[in-house]
Amino acid sequence: MIQRDLHGTVAFELGSAILRGDYAPGEVLPREAELMETFDVSRTVLREALRTLTSKGLVESRPRVGTRVRARDAWNLLDGDVLEWYARVAAPLAFALKLQEMREMIEPYAAGLAATAHDAAALAAMADAHAAMAAARHVDEWVRADLRFHLAVLAACRNELLVPLGALIARTLEGQLRVNAKRADVFNAALPEHTAVFEAIGRRDAPAATAAMAGLLHMTRARIEG
Repeated sequence: MIQRDLHGTVAFELGSAILRGDYAPGEVLPREAELMETFDVSRTVLREALRTLTSKGLVESRPRVGTRVRARDAWNLLDGDVLEWYARVAAPLAFALKLQEMREMIEPYAAGLAATAHDAAALAAMADAHAAMAAARHVDEWVRADLRFHLAVLAACRNELLVPLGALIARTLEGQLRVNAKRADVFNAALPEHTAVFEAIGRRDAPAATAAMAGLLHMTRARIEG
């Protein structure tokens, strides 16, 4: 369970309400006194929460107007907190497909890059995650190992910009992996596809690694849509 301080809790509640559509873009939030009463917090706590939401692009404050919800294209959905909040309130299928689209754009190319760029340590981390997938006894073990495997592929690219992106996606990917595992005939049904990715990367076959990851994600999409 995620533990939040007081202003973090208010930011989470207000941010989730905005992402859910309780407050539409352009709408002015209730005045400070009303929000303080709603959340039973001090003005200091409320203002700190609003500063947090401002930094994430969700709201802006204007003199004599108040705090207004910004347009959707200003929201920083790649902020870890915002993405996590959005995953909680968005329609599950719609969010899963958007996350899937992002993965399809990134992961096949990343697998190909990992095939050419990986070093011994990166391959060992991937091998360890793959072995954990093969040894998984239940869904929870499988999902943890599956997530480690995909993060290891990104890390193997040796592109420092992909590592935080992987960590960001990981905050919502675990839920998708769990759903996919439960929808399969058996939770580890995708092990052969992961093995194909791992082996192609291991032998530094970039086209095969790209194709194998694309095939794995194609199967993932079929499960989401099914």
